Amino acid sequence: MAEGEELILGGIKIEWHKGTVAHSDGDVLIHAICDALLGAANLRDIGFHFPDNSADFKGIDSKILLKRTVELLQNKNYEIGNIDSTIALQEPKIKEFIPLMIKTLAEVMNISEDDVSIKATTTEKLGFVGSGDGISAYSVVLITKSL
Repeated sequence: MAEGEELILGGIKIEWHKGTVAHSDGDVLIHAICDALLGAANLRDIGFHFPDNSADFKGIDSKILLKRTVELLQNKNYEIGNIDSTIALQEPKIKEFIPLMIKTLAEVMNISEDDVSIKATTTEKLGFVGSGDGISAYSVVLITKSL
């Protein structure tokens, strides 16, 4: 994280003096969800489909990447069952933003809000997350294939 950069998580902008430094908008939560969905469908990873050295994706809204990821799954006849994600960051506290993140992500993926879980935690000041130098996000997904 760096001073003066935007902080976007779960498709929403959070006002904070630091933000992510990235090729896209740096939404680590959406990137983790994309990777989990792509991996579950054996479609490689986010960097394969949306490379960080492509001008096409410079500054792109990660919600667009998520929508395209869902389309890739649909093209292989997969449907999303549910998503469980965890964001690890020392600050800012994001509990109040989680309902809007869930709503936003569910709308992008065209699934029920009941099928999107987002949790937040700290690392108790340990590591690069605990020092405020970064954020990490993890996501586990359930997908089903239509025959």
